Amino acid sequence: MTKRPLNLLWLQSGGCGGCTLSLIGAEGPDLLTSFAAAGIEVLWHPSLSVETGRDAIAILERVVSGETPLDMLCLEGSVMRGPNGTGRFHVMAGTERPVMDWISDLAAVAGHVVAVGSCAAFGGITAAGANHVEACGLAYDGTEPGGLLGYGFRAKSGLPVINIAGCPIHPDWLTETLHQIAAGRFDRSQLDEWERPVSYTNHLVHHGCSRNEFYEFKASAERLCDLGCMMENLGCKGTQARADCNIRAWNGSGSCLDGGYPCINCTSPGFEEPGHSFTATPKVSGIPVGLPTDMPKAWFVALAALSKAATPVRLKTNAMSDHVVIAPHDKHKRRP
Repeated sequence: MTKRPLNLLWLQSGGCGGCTLSLIGAEGPDLLTSFAAAGIEVLWHPSLSVETGRDAIAILERVVSGETPLDMLCLEGSVMRGPNGTGRFHVMAGTERPVMDWISDLAAVAGHVVAVGSCAAFGGITAAGANHVEACGLAYDGTEPGGLLGYGFRAKSGLPVINIAGCPIHPDWLTETLHQIAAGRFDRSQLDEWERPVSYTNHLVHHGCSRNEFYEFKASAERLCDLGCMMENLGCKGTQARADCNIRAWNGSGSCLDGGYPCINCTSPGFEEPGHSFTATPKVSGIPVGLPTDMPKAWFVALAALSKAATPVRLKTNAMSDHVVIAPHDKHKRRP
């Protein structure tokens, strides 16, 4: 007997659509090939599907009624609950129903519910500031359990909301997770403490960073165009952020750090409001407030002092330059 395709439905709510834009750029394989390989059929996606208007609404209605089974519900963007919890700030065109009500109804019949991006997971950028639109995630409101569905929500599979956090996500974070689900190999052990897939959060952004040699000797950049480590002065949180951005290349190569911008820990709840500029490192008595994960302050201070004292001239010079001024040289070979 031929196995039926796994049905995926994708909704967009309060966000920029950046996760879809990133996803469309998937490589090796491309997005549609990846879905086909996993036996996933897209019932509807606002950017990939041809159905609009009543045709699109009819698809949603058939899913809610149970006529069409729903294996995976993906939400991109935060849930818009305003004003005053009514959801009237974001109404599904042609239905007069708030999108948050559609999300609730679809989640109730879905095998798996996936929050795509930090907005859908925790509220993200849309929930920053005064949050007049009352934006939240599916199972979290910022760092607090809650959101639209509630922290105790379980999909038909028995799993909580799967939070593929990031701003935007790496396309492989989603496609890899969906492949695991399709293969029947995704369970609670595949999620971390924030219900994010461990396939990418078992790593730190620091792992594989091209600036690690500068970090080891605390040879720090002072400007965004400098080559040195950006932790000490420019707000980089790569030693705290949970993601494999410098191991799993973006668009074939590169990451935020390779592009000359510090890691802002966008996979974490509350990243959008760090309390200071994204490109500044808050310090107390000259010591960065955000120390590397699991690093006791006393040890960091001691190691930093030793590292700075041992910094080679090459690294000290290159760290505060926008290009390599002094290249590595084999000490056993004299320069001509």
